[in-house]
Formats: sequence, C-alpha cells, structure tokens
Amino acid sequence: MAAALGGELAARGVNAAILESDAMRRILTPAPVYTEEERDAFYGGVAFIGALLVRHGVSVIFDATANRRAYRDRAREQIPEFLEVYVDCPLPVCESRDPKGIYRKAREGKAPNVPGIQAGYEPPLHPELVVRGDSENPADAARRIIAALENHGWL
Repeated sequence: MAAALGGELAARGVNAAILESDAMRRILTPAPVYTEEERDAFYGGVAFIGALLVRHGVSVIFDATANRRAYRDRAREQIPEFLEVYVDCPLPVCESRDPKGIYRKAREGKAPNVPGIQAGYEPPLHPELVVRGDSENPADAARRIIAALENHGWL
C-alpha cells in the first residue's frame, strides 16, 4: 500500500519518502531483539527522521506497524500535518500473507515479541482514515488516502 501511495503522490509531483520499518531497522537497530525499550527507541528515531524530512519539504509515508499508540502519537506531535491511516486487517489474514514467515516463527516460539501474537497491538482511537487491509486493494486505498490529504488541504 505504501508503494501505491508513493506512486500516486509522485504522479502529482509530490516528493515523498517511504520510511519502511525493515529498512530503517537495519540502520537504527541492526541486531534487533524487539523489546519494548528497543521498539520505543526505534520508533522515536523513525519519528525524528520523518519530522526532519518534513521540515525540509519532503512528504513522509511511515510503512511500519508501530504497535503502540505512544509511538504514533510521538510522530503526530512532531509532524503538524500528520494523517493517521489505520490499515485494519484481521490477524488471520495478516498471517496468511506473511512473506517473511514472522507469524509462523512466532507461533513456533522462534520469533519473540511479534505484534498481535506475543506483543500487544493498540489500534488507533481516532485515525483520520481506516483502510480495510483484508478487502481493499492498495490502489483504491492509495486514492482514498490522497482524497483525505486533499480534504485536509495538504495536497
């Protein structure tokens, strides 16, 4: 979905950076253990980088689970034009689409602290937009996100 949104923004001439958690993790936490403390530091770093990019005129797409509201709230505090999009997708669907095998490993006890399995997931209380990850295709979701950005006057 992030790639589809990035493409829609690029087609409108908007310079956008996708901060994808796996890529960011290789830099910020190259040997992750996924503790609450490490996640807090990781998402703090990602929010800081996103805010820095925004201050320099680059739109940012956060492509990350951010399983705690506090992580998302921190980014919202740092970025005035912050649109929270909740990709609502039932856990069984997430598990069936698991290209990296993380959920399988979690179920086998080989991957600790996976959100939705051992680590809690706190859904947003008031997201600006909800996308159905189990039934909405990425292109349609990206167009709805663009419409929401336009409605806020940010595009």
